Amino acid sequence: MSAKLGEVLLKEGLITPQQLKEALDYQRANGGRLGSIFVTLGMVQDEAITSVLSRQYGVPAVNLDLFDVDPNAVRLLPEETARKYMVLPLARNGSTMTLAMVDPANVFAVDDIKFMTGLSIEQVVVSELSLERAIARYYAPEKGLVLAEKMNEFSAGLNDQFSLANLSNLAGATAAPAAPVNLDEAMNEINEALGEGDFEVSEAPTEDVLDLSTQAADEAPVVKLVNMILVSSLEYGASDIHIEPYEKEFRVRFRVDGLLREVMRPPMKMRAGLTSRIKIMAKLDIAETRLPQDGRIKIKLKRETGVRDLDFRVSTLPTLWGEKIVLRLLDKEKLMLDMTKLGFEPESLEKFKRQIAKPYGMVLVTGPTGSGKTNTLYSALSSLNTPDTNIMTAEDPVEFNLTGINQVQMKEQIGLNFAAALRSFLRQDPNIVLVGEIRDFETAEIAVKASLTGHLVLSTLHTNDAPSTVSRLMNMGIEPFLVATSVNLIQAQRLIRRICSECKAPAKIQPPAQTLIELGFTPEEASKITIYEGTGKTKDGRECPKCKGSGYKGRVGLYEVMEMNDELRELILIGASSLELRKKAIEHGMLTLRRSGLRKIMDGITTIEEVVRETVL
Repeated sequence: MSAKLGEVLLKEGLITPQQLKEALDYQRANGGRLGSIFVTLGMVQDEAITSVLSRQYGVPAVNLDLFDVDPNAVRLLPEETARKYMVLPLARNGSTMTLAMVDPANVFAVDDIKFMTGLSIEQVVVSELSLERAIARYYAPEKGLVLAEKMNEFSAGLNDQFSLANLSNLAGATAAPAAPVNLDEAMNEINEALGEGDFEVSEAPTEDVLDLSTQAADEAPVVKLVNMILVSSLEYGASDIHIEPYEKEFRVRFRVDGLLREVMRPPMKMRAGLTSRIKIMAKLDIAETRLPQDGRIKIKLKRETGVRDLDFRVSTLPTLWGEKIVLRLLDKEKLMLDMTKLGFEPESLEKFKRQIAKPYGMVLVTGPTGSGKTNTLYSALSSLNTPDTNIMTAEDPVEFNLTGINQVQMKEQIGLNFAAALRSFLRQDPNIVLVGEIRDFETAEIAVKASLTGHLVLSTLHTNDAPSTVSRLMNMGIEPFLVATSVNLIQAQRLIRRICSECKAPAKIQPPAQTLIELGFTPEEASKITIYEGTGKTKDGRECPKCKGSGYKGRVGLYEVMEMNDELRELILIGASSLELRKKAIEHGMLTLRRSGLRKIMDGITTIEEVVRETVL
């Protein structure tokens, strides 16, 4: 299209050959569409470009600044799709949608949008600059807030139309009385706020399919809302969903990149129905509200891109005002099995790989809940998983299914705990054993003995740093000489948020050198470093669509890898403190968690605030 446009403009005398050359040079250097470059460089007016395109492709031209766009038509297409193809729905008449396009020759865009909406497309041509202004004007600046607003509007409609005191009444609900909010319209608006297009959800292993975009009006509204909560957690990139009852309110929060954010407040009358629905999906006892319960929800999500299996781990807990429910999203697509991409420093990764390659001994990964320990161990197992190796794991719970690895789910109620599983493993001729967590003396003792009898043992502990893990094992009752001889490596880790790559920029206020030195930088580093941050905004001042204005997107690990050597083993044998072990390990090249964080600040991966939040000097 670009070359043709230039030729047409040249032929009509709207530009000179020199101007065409300048525009093409600018395009090669900076990218972008040739039409908008002519306008930006002041060579041609917007109206002239659209007029030429209209004649070139035989479609009407529209001035969007003067056109009255139908907001209901805009909702037919997610903002991401509009920006991807540079299009905007203007109106809908029956089964036909009027679509403004910068490039009417883009048949892929037309076919894709036809498939997404199920409508015929009537094209009009607009200028790129006017379309960008219109997209910014008609799509909400904060999609996350729009989603929350629509979900709350939906919940308000439920509150007015239904009494959700119990599930049996809810299941029998049919025609609803008139109310200010149309539930089906609200549901469609939520779908569009999600930006996923049409999708279906089915609960495995049953074959019933719930089409969220075309559900019947008499279907239980709480079913719709639960499905929307589960699916919308994907849009946010959430790792956990918290459904929390209080005395006078009921709220839903998502944990995104390690931090909780509130997304909606359903009406109090929904509490019993919402709780019961989730417990039914997780195959829990809905009559038992006095004891904690654990279950699992498996969902098949059908979209244009194909079928996606989602797994939610469900935990209920009786609180003062009802049952709190937490759902952990176990998304296998987010499982990172490539150790080089987890955030290891090169020297730390080399130590870790060297020790997991040994035929026997113990490798321990420590850190608080949610610090990525399971992901690290799965990555290690994935690299060790070969046809000639027998790998056994004892986990509580088994989070992801790994092909070629024998995974065992712990069941405390029947006596299958880590210690019992570990004893059985030793009779199963294993090469590598993974113990989900060392919680007590019995498990620790068997794990140590296994590591001393020709098995590689991988496990986790909850300690603050690598050196203090030695003291923790001794406090459990393991003799110092057993710790010294069995442990090959101890690794502490944390997860911190990454700066969003789309809105990353040097911080407007650079900290003084003395502040940086106090954080742990050397004077030389402090004099050269540039601190970066996520602005949360695009170059034209709009909210960043990738991070939704937070300035962060995704997480990266901090790693403190303490590899055992003769000097450290001697210190353990004489009962040295964690502080002495720490000093000696640093002498031998161990990077502390703080130092790992400082490296990532210097590389522009994260911010000072994130590192200070998770580490100490």
